[in-house]
Amino acid sequence: MPVKPHIAVGGFQHETNTFAPHLAHFEEFVKHDSWPGLTRGEALFPTMAGLNIPLSGFIDAAQQQRLYPLLWCAAEPSSYVTRDAFERISAMICEDLQVIEQLDAVYLDLHGAMVVEHFEDGEGELLRRVREIIGPDMPLLVSLDLHANITEAMVEHATAITVYRTYPHLDMAETGARAFELLQKALAGEKFVSGMRKLPFLIPLSAQCTDHEPCKSIYQRVAEVNGIYNADFATGFPPSDIKECGAAVVVYGSDEKTVNRELDDLFRFIADAEPRFVNDLVTPDEAVQRAMKINADKPVVLADAQDNPGAGGTSDTTGLLEALVCNGAKGAVLAILYDPEVAARAHEAGVGEQFQTELGAKSGFEGVSPFAARFKVEALGDGNFVQTGDMNKNSEAELGPMALLRVVDSDSDVRVIVSSQRAQCLDLSMIRHLGLEPGQQRILAVKSTVHFRADFDPIAAETIVVYAPGANACKLVDLHYQNLRAGVRLEPMGPVFKKSTIG
Repeated sequence: MPVKPHIAVGGFQHETNTFAPHLAHFEEFVKHDSWPGLTRGEALFPTMAGLNIPLSGFIDAAQQQRLYPLLWCAAEPSSYVTRDAFERISAMICEDLQVIEQLDAVYLDLHGAMVVEHFEDGEGELLRRVREIIGPDMPLLVSLDLHANITEAMVEHATAITVYRTYPHLDMAETGARAFELLQKALAGEKFVSGMRKLPFLIPLSAQCTDHEPCKSIYQRVAEVNGIYNADFATGFPPSDIKECGAAVVVYGSDEKTVNRELDDLFRFIADAEPRFVNDLVTPDEAVQRAMKINADKPVVLADAQDNPGAGGTSDTTGLLEALVCNGAKGAVLAILYDPEVAARAHEAGVGEQFQTELGAKSGFEGVSPFAARFKVEALGDGNFVQTGDMNKNSEAELGPMALLRVVDSDSDVRVIVSSQRAQCLDLSMIRHLGLEPGQQRILAVKSTVHFRADFDPIAAETIVVYAPGANACKLVDLHYQNLRAGVRLEPMGPVFKKSTIG
Protein backbone atom coordinates (compact mmCIF):
# COMPACT_ATOMS: atom_id res chain seq x y z
CA MET A 1 0.00 0.00 0.00
CA PRO A 2 1.55 3.39 -1.04
CA VAL A 3 2.57 5.77 1.73
CA LYS A 4 0.36 8.84 1.97
CA PRO A 5 2.21 12.15 1.63
CA HIS A 6 2.25 14.27 4.79
CA ILE A 7 1.09 17.81 3.91
CA ALA A 8 0.87 20.85 6.19
CA VAL A 9 -1.98 23.22 5.27
CA GLY A 10 -2.95 26.71 6.38
CA GLY A 11 -3.70 30.26 5.32
CA PHE A 12 -3.08 33.91 6.17
CA GLN A 13 -5.00 36.49 4.15
CA HIS A 14 -5.05 40.26 3.96
CA GLU A 15 -5.63 42.67 1.08
CA THR A 16 -3.82 45.89 1.97
CA ASN A 17 -4.97 49.29 0.77
CA THR A 18 -2.07 51.50 1.81
CA PHE A 19 -4.23 54.60 1.28
CA ALA A 20 -6.90 53.49 3.79
CA PRO A 21 -7.01 55.18 7.22
CA HIS A 22 -7.10 52.15 9.55
CA LEU A 23 -4.52 49.43 10.28
CA ALA A 24 -5.07 45.66 10.51
CA HIS A 25 -4.29 44.77 14.12
CA PHE A 26 -4.01 41.22 15.41
CA GLU A 27 -7.57 41.36 16.78
CA GLU A 28 -8.92 41.92 13.25
CA PHE A 29 -7.61 38.47 12.26
CA VAL A 30 -8.99 36.83 15.39
CA LYS A 31 -12.58 37.99 15.09
CA HIS A 32 -15.26 36.28 13.02
CA ASP A 33 -17.02 38.61 10.55
CA SER A 34 -18.04 37.59 7.03
CA TRP A 35 -15.39 34.85 7.22
CA PRO A 36 -14.23 32.62 10.10
CA GLY A 37 -11.90 34.08 12.69
CA LEU A 38 -8.38 32.81 13.36
CA THR A 39 -8.59 29.03 13.63
CA ARG A 40 -5.61 26.89 14.63
CA GLY A 41 -5.03 23.16 14.82
CA GLU A 42 -7.61 20.40 14.35
CA ALA A 43 -10.55 22.85 14.49
CA LEU A 44 -9.41 24.01 11.05
CA PHE A 45 -11.02 21.08 9.23
CA PRO A 46 -14.62 21.43 10.49
CA THR A 47 -14.35 25.23 10.19
CA MET A 48 -13.39 25.03 6.51
CA ALA A 49 -15.94 22.37 5.58
CA GLY A 50 -18.32 23.43 2.81
CA LEU A 51 -16.93 26.94 2.34
CA ASN A 52 -15.83 28.59 -0.89
CA ILE A 53 -12.29 29.18 0.39
CA PRO A 54 -9.09 27.94 -1.32
CA LEU A 55 -8.04 25.95 1.73
CA SER A 56 -11.43 24.21 1.71
CA GLY A 57 -10.97 23.23 -1.91
CA PHE A 58 -7.47 21.94 -1.27
CA ILE A 59 -8.60 19.88 1.72
CA ASP A 60 -11.45 18.33 -0.27
CA ALA A 61 -9.10 17.47 -3.14
CA ALA A 62 -6.49 16.01 -0.77
CA GLN A 63 -8.80 13.81 1.29
CA GLN A 64 -6.67 10.74 0.70
CA GLN A 65 -3.52 12.44 2.04
CA ARG A 66 -2.28 12.92 5.59
CA LEU A 67 -2.97 16.58 6.37
CA TYR A 68 -1.50 18.57 9.26
CA PRO A 69 -3.49 21.71 10.14
CA LEU A 70 -1.58 24.94 10.78
CA LEU A 71 -3.92 27.93 11.00
CA TRP A 72 -6.19 30.02 8.79
CA CYS A 73 -7.12 33.64 9.31
CA ALA A 74 -8.22 36.69 7.37
CA ALA A 75 -8.95 40.29 8.24
CA GLU A 76 -11.25 42.68 6.40
CA PRO A 77 -9.15 44.68 3.90
CA SER A 78 -7.64 47.84 5.37
CA SER A 79 -4.35 49.68 5.51
CA TYR A 80 -1.07 48.09 6.63
CA VAL A 81 -0.97 44.90 8.67
CA THR A 82 0.72 45.84 11.92
CA ARG A 83 4.16 44.49 12.75
CA ASP A 84 2.64 42.82 15.82
CA ALA A 85 -0.09 41.02 13.85
CA PHE A 86 2.25 39.79 11.12
CA GLU A 87 4.92 38.58 13.51
CA ARG A 88 2.49 36.81 15.85
CA ILE A 89 0.60 35.00 13.07
CA SER A 90 3.74 34.15 11.09
CA ALA A 91 5.32 32.79 14.27
CA MET A 92 2.33 30.49 14.87
CA ILE A 93 2.60 29.11 11.33
CA CYS A 94 6.35 28.58 11.58
CA GLU A 95 6.20 27.09 15.09
CA ASP A 96 3.54 24.59 14.03
CA LEU A 97 5.56 23.63 10.95
CA GLN A 98 8.67 23.00 13.02
CA VAL A 99 7.02 20.44 15.32
CA ILE A 100 5.75 18.20 12.50
CA GLU A 101 8.00 15.16 12.61
CA GLN A 102 7.32 13.88 9.11
CA LEU A 103 6.52 16.36 6.35
CA ASP A 104 6.50 16.03 2.56
CA ALA A 105 4.90 19.28 1.39
CA VAL A 106 3.24 22.54 2.45
CA TYR A 107 0.18 24.32 1.04
CA LEU A 108 -0.69 27.91 2.00
CA ASP A 109 -3.86 29.83 1.15
CA LEU A 110 -2.61 33.43 0.83
CA HIS A 111 -3.92 36.62 -0.73
CA GLY A 112 -0.93 38.13 -2.50
CA ALA A 113 -1.52 41.81 -1.66
CA MET A 114 -0.47 41.96 1.99
CA VAL A 115 1.64 44.96 2.93
CA VAL A 116 3.07 45.05 6.45
CA GLU A 117 4.32 48.01 8.44
CA HIS A 118 7.88 46.71 8.05
CA PHE A 119 7.63 44.73 4.76
CA GLU A 120 6.24 45.74 1.35
CA ASP A 121 5.69 42.09 0.48
CA GLY A 122 4.07 40.24 3.39
CA GLU A 123 3.55 37.00 1.51
CA GLY A 124 7.05 36.98 0.08
CA GLU A 125 8.50 37.36 3.58
CA LEU A 126 6.26 34.64 5.02
CA LEU A 127 7.20 32.24 2.23
CA ARG A 128 10.88 33.01 2.79
CA ARG A 129 10.53 32.03 6.44
CA VAL A 130 8.63 28.86 5.58
CA ARG A 131 11.24 27.95 2.99
CA GLU A 132 13.98 28.34 5.61
CA ILE A 133 12.21 25.73 7.75
CA ILE A 134 11.37 23.16 5.07
CA GLY A 135 14.48 23.53 2.93
CA PRO A 136 14.95 24.38 -0.75
CA ASP A 137 13.52 21.21 -2.28
CA MET A 138 10.27 20.45 -0.43
CA PRO A 139 7.15 21.32 -2.49
CA LEU A 140 5.57 24.57 -1.29
CA LEU A 141 2.28 25.28 -3.10
CA VAL A 142 0.41 28.56 -2.82
CA SER A 143 -2.93 29.88 -4.00
CA LEU A 144 -3.47 33.62 -4.43
CA ASP A 145 -6.37 36.02 -4.92
CA LEU A 146 -7.07 37.38 -8.40
CA HIS A 147 -6.10 40.81 -6.98
CA ALA A 148 -2.65 39.62 -5.91
CA ASN A 149 0.34 41.85 -6.59
CA ILE A 150 2.56 38.89 -7.43
CA THR A 151 6.20 39.55 -6.53
CA GLU A 152 9.51 38.05 -7.50
CA ALA A 153 9.91 36.75 -3.93
CA MET A 154 6.61 34.86 -4.07
CA VAL A 155 7.63 33.14 -7.30
CA GLU A 156 11.13 32.44 -5.98
CA HIS A 157 10.03 30.74 -2.77
CA ALA A 158 6.90 28.90 -3.98
CA THR A 159 7.16 25.75 -6.03
CA ALA A 160 4.02 26.86 -7.86
CA ILE A 161 1.18 29.35 -7.54
CA THR A 162 -2.45 29.18 -8.58
CA VAL A 163 -4.67 32.28 -8.85
CA TYR A 164 -8.44 32.81 -8.86
CA ARG A 165 -9.85 33.28 -12.36
CA THR A 166 -13.16 34.92 -11.53
CA TYR A 167 -14.19 38.30 -10.14
CA PRO A 168 -16.61 37.99 -8.34
CA HIS A 169 -14.53 35.21 -6.79
CA LEU A 170 -16.70 32.16 -7.40
CA ASP A 171 -13.76 29.79 -7.93
CA MET A 172 -11.83 30.18 -4.67
CA ALA A 173 -12.25 26.55 -3.59
CA GLU A 174 -11.55 25.44 -7.16
CA THR A 175 -8.27 27.38 -7.09
CA GLY A 176 -7.22 25.49 -3.98
CA ALA A 177 -8.04 22.22 -5.72
CA ARG A 178 -5.88 23.25 -8.70
CA ALA A 179 -3.01 23.82 -6.28
CA PHE A 180 -3.36 20.23 -5.11
CA GLU A 181 -3.16 19.01 -8.71
CA LEU A 182 0.17 20.82 -9.09
CA LEU A 183 1.35 19.48 -5.74
CA GLN A 184 0.78 15.95 -6.96
CA LYS A 185 3.14 16.62 -9.86
CA ALA A 186 5.74 18.03 -7.48
CA LEU A 187 5.44 15.04 -5.14
CA ALA A 188 5.89 12.76 -8.13
CA GLY A 189 9.26 14.39 -8.73
CA GLU A 190 8.35 16.32 -11.86
CA LYS A 191 10.53 19.32 -12.67
CA PHE A 192 8.99 22.79 -12.19
CA VAL A 193 10.07 25.79 -14.27
CA SER A 194 8.43 29.14 -13.56
CA GLY A 195 7.97 32.38 -15.47
CA MET A 196 6.39 35.66 -14.36
CA ARG A 197 5.98 39.05 -16.04
CA LYS A 198 4.38 42.23 -14.73
CA LEU A 199 2.07 44.27 -16.97
CA PRO A 200 3.15 47.89 -17.59
CA PHE A 201 -0.18 49.37 -16.44
CA LEU A 202 -2.42 49.25 -13.38
CA ILE A 203 -6.06 48.18 -13.65
CA PRO A 204 -8.72 49.78 -11.40
CA LEU A 205 -10.81 47.24 -9.50
CA SER A 206 -13.93 48.62 -11.16
CA ALA A 207 -12.52 47.53 -14.54
CA GLN A 208 -11.52 44.00 -13.46
CA CYS A 209 -14.86 42.14 -13.57
CA THR A 210 -14.36 38.82 -15.38
CA ASP A 211 -17.95 38.81 -16.65
CA HIS A 212 -17.08 41.82 -18.80
CA GLU A 213 -14.55 42.48 -21.54
CA PRO A 214 -11.66 42.41 -21.85
CA CYS A 215 -11.20 40.26 -18.72
CA LYS A 216 -13.75 37.73 -19.97
CA SER A 217 -11.68 36.99 -23.08
CA ILE A 218 -8.40 37.15 -21.17
CA TYR A 219 -9.45 34.46 -18.72
CA GLN A 220 -10.82 32.30 -21.50
CA ARG A 221 -7.38 32.55 -23.08
CA VAL A 222 -5.67 31.71 -19.76
CA ALA A 223 -7.71 28.52 -19.43
CA GLU A 224 -6.81 27.45 -22.98
CA VAL A 225 -3.01 27.50 -22.56
CA ASN A 226 -1.61 24.06 -23.43
CA GLY A 227 1.67 22.20 -23.02
CA ILE A 228 2.39 23.47 -19.52
CA TYR A 229 1.33 22.69 -15.95
CA ASN A 230 -0.55 25.92 -15.23
CA ALA A 231 -0.99 29.52 -16.36
CA ASP A 232 -2.63 32.32 -14.40
CA PHE A 233 -3.23 36.04 -14.58
CA ALA A 234 -3.57 38.23 -11.50
CA THR A 235 -5.15 41.61 -12.21
CA GLY A 236 -3.45 43.15 -9.18
CA PHE A 237 -4.60 45.31 -6.28
CA PRO A 238 -3.86 48.89 -7.35
CA PRO A 239 -4.38 50.79 -4.06
CA SER A 240 -1.18 49.20 -2.69
CA ASP A 241 1.64 51.70 -2.98
CA ILE A 242 4.52 49.25 -3.41
CA LYS A 243 7.13 48.78 -6.12
CA GLU A 244 5.67 45.52 -7.47
CA CYS A 245 2.03 46.62 -7.45
CA GLY A 246 0.00 45.57 -10.47
CA ALA A 247 -1.11 42.82 -12.78
CA ALA A 248 1.09 39.85 -13.64
CA VAL A 249 1.16 36.67 -15.70
CA VAL A 250 2.65 33.54 -14.12
CA VAL A 251 3.30 30.24 -15.92
CA TYR A 252 4.59 26.84 -14.74
CA GLY A 253 5.79 23.87 -16.75
CA SER A 254 8.58 21.35 -17.10
CA ASP A 255 10.42 22.92 -20.02
CA GLU A 256 11.91 26.42 -19.88
CA LYS A 257 11.53 27.06 -23.61
CA THR A 258 7.83 26.13 -23.58
CA VAL A 259 7.16 28.13 -20.40
CA ASN A 260 8.78 31.24 -21.86
CA ARG A 261 6.91 30.88 -25.14
CA GLU A 262 3.54 30.56 -23.46
CA LEU A 263 4.39 33.35 -21.03
CA ASP A 264 5.27 35.69 -23.88
CA ASP A 265 2.15 34.79 -25.87
CA LEU A 266 -0.17 35.29 -22.91
CA PHE A 267 1.56 38.51 -21.90
CA ARG A 268 1.15 39.93 -25.42
CA PHE A 269 -2.52 38.91 -25.53
CA ILE A 270 -3.22 40.81 -22.31
CA ALA A 271 -1.04 43.79 -23.23
CA ASP A 272 -2.91 44.12 -26.53
CA ALA A 273 -6.18 44.34 -24.59
CA GLU A 274 -5.09 47.49 -22.74
CA PRO A 275 -7.24 49.90 -24.81
CA ARG A 276 -10.34 47.77 -24.21
CA PHE A 277 -10.54 48.23 -20.44
CA VAL A 278 -13.58 50.34 -19.53
CA ASN A 279 -13.98 52.23 -16.27
CA ASP A 280 -17.28 54.10 -16.47
CA LEU A 281 -18.00 55.92 -13.20
CA VAL A 282 -20.98 58.18 -12.50
CA THR A 283 -21.38 60.92 -9.89
CA PRO A 284 -23.79 60.19 -7.02
CA ASP A 285 -26.37 62.76 -8.15
CA GLU A 286 -26.31 61.54 -11.74
CA ALA A 287 -26.56 57.91 -10.62
CA VAL A 288 -29.61 58.56 -8.44
CA GLN A 289 -31.31 60.65 -11.09
CA ARG A 290 -30.72 57.96 -13.73
CA ALA A 291 -32.01 55.25 -11.40
CA MET A 292 -35.21 57.19 -10.67
CA LYS A 293 -35.99 57.43 -14.39
CA ILE A 294 -35.84 53.67 -14.91
CA ASN A 295 -39.25 52.01 -14.73
CA ALA A 296 -38.83 48.29 -14.19
CA ASP A 297 -40.09 45.50 -11.99
CA LYS A 298 -36.53 44.96 -10.77
CA PRO A 299 -34.34 47.22 -8.66
CA VAL A 300 -31.62 49.45 -10.04
CA VAL A 301 -28.33 48.68 -8.25
CA LEU A 302 -25.98 51.54 -7.42
CA ALA A 303 -22.48 50.34 -6.56
CA ASP A 304 -20.78 52.62 -4.01
CA ALA A 305 -17.53 51.27 -5.43
CA GLN A 306 -15.04 53.55 -3.69
CA ASP A 307 -16.38 52.86 -0.18
CA ASN A 308 -16.07 49.11 -0.57
CA PRO A 309 -14.83 47.62 2.74
CA GLY A 310 -13.72 44.59 0.73
CA ALA A 311 -11.00 46.81 -0.73
CA GLY A 312 -10.09 48.81 2.36
CA GLY A 313 -12.98 51.27 2.39
CA THR A 314 -14.27 52.49 5.73
CA SER A 315 -17.84 51.53 4.76
CA ASP A 316 -19.16 54.65 6.45
CA THR A 317 -18.87 57.45 3.88
CA THR A 318 -22.13 59.26 3.23
CA GLY A 319 -21.85 60.71 -0.28
CA LEU A 320 -24.27 58.30 -1.93
CA LEU A 321 -26.69 58.38 1.02
CA GLU A 322 -26.84 62.16 0.83
CA ALA A 323 -27.47 62.01 -2.92
CA LEU A 324 -30.34 59.56 -2.43
CA VAL A 325 -32.07 61.82 0.09
CA CYS A 326 -31.33 65.16 -1.63
CA ASN A 327 -32.61 63.88 -4.97
CA GLY A 328 -35.82 62.54 -3.44
CA ALA A 329 -35.18 58.87 -4.16
CA LYS A 330 -38.12 56.56 -3.55
CA GLY A 331 -37.99 52.92 -2.48
CA ALA A 332 -34.23 53.11 -1.89
CA VAL A 333 -32.13 50.98 0.47
CA LEU A 334 -28.42 51.54 1.19
CA ALA A 335 -26.38 48.64 2.59
CA ILE A 336 -24.22 48.26 4.60
CA LEU A 337 -23.13 51.39 6.47
CA TYR A 338 -20.72 50.73 9.34
CA ASP A 339 -21.62 52.64 12.51
CA PRO A 340 -21.65 50.58 15.71
CA GLU A 341 -22.63 53.63 17.79
CA VAL A 342 -25.80 54.25 15.81
CA ALA A 343 -26.58 50.52 15.65
CA ALA A 344 -26.38 50.37 19.44
CA ARG A 345 -28.60 53.41 19.81
CA ALA A 346 -31.21 51.86 17.50
CA HIS A 347 -31.25 48.71 19.63
CA GLU A 348 -31.66 50.83 22.76
CA ALA A 349 -34.54 52.77 21.20
CA GLY A 350 -36.40 49.73 19.79
CA VAL A 351 -38.48 49.09 16.68
CA GLY A 352 -40.89 51.89 15.84
CA GLU A 353 -39.01 54.56 17.75
CA GLN A 354 -37.34 57.64 16.27
CA PHE A 355 -34.16 59.49 17.19
CA GLN A 356 -31.96 62.28 15.86
CA THR A 357 -28.31 61.43 15.21
CA GLU A 358 -25.29 61.82 12.98
CA LEU A 359 -24.78 58.65 10.91
CA GLY A 360 -21.47 57.51 9.46
CA ALA A 361 -18.15 59.26 8.77
CA LYS A 362 -16.59 58.17 12.06
CA SER A 363 -13.74 55.99 10.74
CA GLY A 364 -11.30 58.71 9.83
CA PHE A 365 -11.62 59.06 6.05
CA GLU A 366 -10.88 62.68 5.30
CA GLY A 367 -13.34 65.08 3.68
CA VAL A 368 -16.54 63.22 4.57
CA SER A 369 -19.14 64.47 7.06
CA PRO A 370 -21.71 62.46 9.04
CA PHE A 371 -25.26 62.44 7.69
CA ALA A 372 -27.39 64.28 10.24
CA ALA A 373 -31.07 63.34 10.23
CA ARG A 374 -33.94 61.91 12.19
CA PHE A 375 -34.28 58.14 11.79
CA LYS A 376 -37.05 55.66 12.48
CA VAL A 377 -36.07 52.15 13.59
CA GLU A 378 -37.88 49.74 11.27
CA ALA A 379 -36.11 46.47 12.10
CA LEU A 380 -33.32 45.08 14.25
CA GLY A 381 -31.01 42.09 13.83
CA ASP A 382 -28.20 40.41 15.73
CA GLY A 383 -25.98 40.22 12.64
CA ASN A 384 -25.75 36.43 12.77
CA PHE A 385 -26.89 34.70 9.59
CA VAL A 386 -25.75 32.23 6.95
CA GLN A 387 -24.79 33.71 3.59
CA THR A 388 -26.56 32.21 0.58
CA GLY A 389 -24.89 33.63 -2.55
CA ASP A 390 -22.48 31.57 -4.64
CA MET A 391 -19.39 33.45 -3.49
CA ASN A 392 -19.80 33.21 0.29
CA LYS A 393 -22.30 30.36 0.37
CA ASN A 394 -22.58 28.58 3.73
CA SER A 395 -20.29 31.09 5.46
CA GLU A 396 -21.75 32.26 8.76
CA ALA A 397 -21.67 36.04 9.16
CA GLU A 398 -21.24 37.68 12.54
CA LEU A 399 -21.67 41.41 11.98
CA GLY A 400 -22.84 42.42 15.45
CA PRO A 401 -26.05 44.38 16.16
CA MET A 402 -27.66 45.61 12.95
CA ALA A 403 -30.53 47.99 12.27
CA LEU A 404 -32.77 49.04 9.40
CA LEU A 405 -33.30 52.79 9.70
CA ARG A 406 -35.64 54.96 7.64
CA VAL A 407 -34.65 58.56 7.05
CA VAL A 408 -37.56 60.64 8.36
CA ASP A 409 -37.98 62.97 5.38
CA SER A 410 -41.12 64.01 3.52
CA ASP A 411 -39.43 64.30 0.13
CA SER A 412 -37.65 60.94 -0.05
CA ASP A 413 -38.11 57.29 0.87
CA VAL A 414 -34.66 56.08 1.87
CA ARG A 415 -33.64 53.35 4.30
CA VAL A 416 -30.18 52.43 5.55
CA ILE A 417 -28.90 49.10 6.89
CA VAL A 418 -26.38 49.81 9.66
CA SER A 419 -23.94 47.23 11.05
CA SER A 420 -21.47 46.96 13.91
CA GLN A 421 -18.75 45.33 11.77
CA ARG A 422 -17.39 46.40 8.40
CA ALA A 423 -18.64 44.02 5.71
CA GLN A 424 -18.93 44.30 1.96
CA CYS A 425 -22.53 44.06 0.80
CA LEU A 426 -22.10 41.16 -1.63
CA ASP A 427 -24.81 38.75 -0.51
CA LEU A 428 -28.60 39.17 -0.61
CA SER A 429 -28.79 37.56 2.82
CA MET A 430 -27.29 40.75 4.25
CA ILE A 431 -30.46 42.62 3.31
CA ARG A 432 -32.90 39.80 4.03
CA HIS A 433 -31.52 39.57 7.56
CA LEU A 434 -33.34 42.83 8.28
CA GLY A 435 -36.64 41.57 6.84
CA LEU A 436 -36.41 43.16 3.41
CA GLU A 437 -36.76 41.34 0.10
CA PRO A 438 -34.09 42.89 -2.15
CA GLY A 439 -35.96 42.26 -5.39
CA GLN A 440 -38.92 44.32 -4.20
CA GLN A 441 -36.93 47.53 -3.76
CA ARG A 442 -36.70 50.23 -6.42
CA ILE A 443 -33.07 51.19 -5.74
CA LEU A 444 -30.40 49.09 -3.98
CA ALA A 445 -27.24 51.02 -3.10
CA VAL A 446 -24.47 48.61 -2.09
CA LYS A 447 -21.02 49.32 -0.70
CA SER A 448 -19.19 47.01 -3.07
CA THR A 449 -17.17 47.30 -6.29
CA VAL A 450 -17.73 44.04 -8.18
CA HIS A 451 -18.39 41.12 -5.80
CA PHE A 452 -22.05 42.08 -5.39
CA ARG A 453 -22.67 41.22 -9.05
CA ALA A 454 -22.71 37.46 -8.42
CA ASP A 455 -25.82 37.71 -6.22
CA PHE A 456 -27.33 41.07 -7.27
CA ASP A 457 -27.01 41.12 -11.08
CA PRO A 458 -29.68 38.41 -11.56
CA ILE A 459 -32.27 40.58 -9.78
CA ALA A 460 -31.14 43.96 -11.19
CA ALA A 461 -32.78 45.96 -13.94
CA GLU A 462 -29.53 47.88 -14.37
CA THR A 463 -26.29 48.44 -12.46
CA ILE A 464 -24.59 51.83 -12.16
CA VAL A 465 -21.09 52.19 -10.70
CA VAL A 466 -20.88 55.35 -8.60
CA TYR A 467 -17.94 57.69 -8.07
CA ALA A 468 -18.65 58.69 -4.47
CA PRO A 469 -16.03 59.39 -1.76
CA GLY A 470 -14.15 56.40 -0.36
CA ALA A 471 -10.71 54.94 0.33
CA ASN A 472 -10.85 52.47 -2.59
CA ALA A 473 -9.99 54.88 -5.38
CA CYS A 474 -11.31 53.65 -8.73
CA LYS A 475 -9.67 56.52 -10.61
CA LEU A 476 -6.06 55.71 -9.88
CA VAL A 477 -4.83 59.10 -11.05
CA ASP A 478 -6.44 60.42 -7.85
CA LEU A 479 -3.90 58.54 -5.71
CA HIS A 480 -0.59 60.04 -4.61
CA TYR A 481 1.71 57.09 -5.20
CA GLN A 482 5.29 57.20 -3.91
CA ASN A 483 6.72 53.70 -4.35
CA LEU A 484 5.65 52.31 -7.74
CA ARG A 485 8.32 51.13 -10.16
CA ALA A 486 9.39 53.55 -12.86
CA GLY A 487 7.48 53.50 -16.14
CA VAL A 488 4.22 51.86 -15.00
CA ARG A 489 1.04 53.53 -16.26
CA LEU A 490 -1.48 54.50 -13.58
CA GLU A 491 -4.44 53.15 -15.59
CA PRO A 492 -4.93 51.37 -18.91
CA MET A 493 -3.77 53.90 -21.54
CA GLY A 494 -3.19 56.32 -18.66
CA PRO A 495 -0.30 58.55 -17.62
CA VAL A 496 3.06 57.15 -16.54
CA PHE A 497 3.74 57.18 -12.81
CA LYS A 498 5.66 60.12 -11.47
CA LYS A 499 6.49 60.20 -7.78
CA SER A 500 4.06 62.48 -5.99
CA THR A 501 5.34 65.60 -4.31
CA ILE A 502 2.32 65.58 -2.01
CA GLY A 503 3.01 64.08 1.41
